[in-house]
Amino acid sequence: MDINRWLRLIAGTFVLATLLLGIYMNAKWFLFTGFVGINLMQSAFTNWCPMMSILRKLGVRA
Repeated sequence: MDINRWLRLIAGTFVLATLLLGIYMNAKWFLFTGFVGINLMQSAFTNWCPMMSILRKLGVRA
């Protein structure tokens, strides 16, 4: 998989996991869900995402 697919997989996993944690554990998990959404929006405008930097350091190909 390329770096963009990994990024979408990780973001989707974070959103679904924190959604479930927010429903069943503690509503404060929704703050993390919001953080992921805001980060995705800012990356659309700036073309920079912290997770992309992490994935590159881990050797995921572009």
